[in-house]
Amino acid sequence: MNVKWTVNDVELYLKEKDYIDTAVIPLMPLSLSSGAKATASVGEFVQLLTGELERQLKGRLFLLPPFTYFVTERHEERVRRLAEWTRELKENGMKHVFYVACDREWKEAESKLEGTLFSLPMIPFYDMDETYKQQVIHEQISQLLSAFISQWT
Repeated sequence: MNVKWTVNDVELYLKEKDYIDTAVIPLMPLSLSSGAKATASVGEFVQLLTGELERQLKGRLFLLPPFTYFVTERHEERVRRLAEWTRELKENGMKHVFYVACDREWKEAESKLEGTLFSLPMIPFYDMDETYKQQVIHEQISQLLSAFISQWT
C-alpha cells in the first residue's frame, strides 16, 4: 500500500488511518533568479528521495505534497507556516511528522520545528549521470530508512 497525495491514496489513507501514523513533508525551495537551476535540482532530489521512502515504507507513512517556499521568503515566516501544517497533521492523528530538506537554513531552525527534520547534503543533481544518481539516491535512502526507524522505536 503506497500512500501519497492522490485521490485514490487519500481514500486509502482515510480507510487505514489507524495504521498510518507518520507524515512526510518534502521541504522544497523555489527560485526564479539566477540560482533557479540549482534550486530546482534540490527540489528534484528531495522529491525522488521522499517518493522512494514512501514506496519502501508502504502503509506506515503518508507522503504529503511538498512544502514550497521562495528562497527570498523570510525564514521566520517559513517556520511559522510549516508549524501550521504540522499542527494540522498532529490534530488529525499523525504521531510523527518528518521533514526532508537539503536547505541548510532549516537545520538552523531545527529547535523551532514541531516535527523531526532530516537534513540532507545538497548534491548537484542536474549534471549527474543517471547511474550515479541512482547510486546516490540508494545511499541516501538507506540512511533515511535507518533514521526513520530509529524515530519510531
